[in-house]
Amino acid sequence: MRRQLQIKISDAASAHIEAAAEWWAENRPSAPGAIREDLDRILGLLSVEPGIGTQARSATLPGVRRVTLSRIRYYLYYRVSDDFLEVLALWHTSRGRQPDL
Repeated sequence: MRRQLQIKISDAASAHIEAAAEWWAENRPSAPGAIREDLDRILGLLSVEPGIGTQARSATLPGVRRVTLSRIRYYLYYRVSDDFLEVLALWHTSRGRQPDL
């Protein structure tokens, strides 16, 4: 059985998440909690299967991967460091570039 990685969320990712969650709660009344629901689901999965994301091509940090949260149309950027899943950014898919990582 695989052990579950601990999750660390960077300050930048935390700010991205808070801003997205606030915007979503105000502008998507049919699913105001979707950001947090989808993040909880994917972080639970990534903590045991971190390899499911694809390599982030333009990242300068080693080992950065991303997954698409299709319902909310965001990318979650992360990497594994020791026994941690490090969340680096939450980035909307409509942006023309990826975050500086």
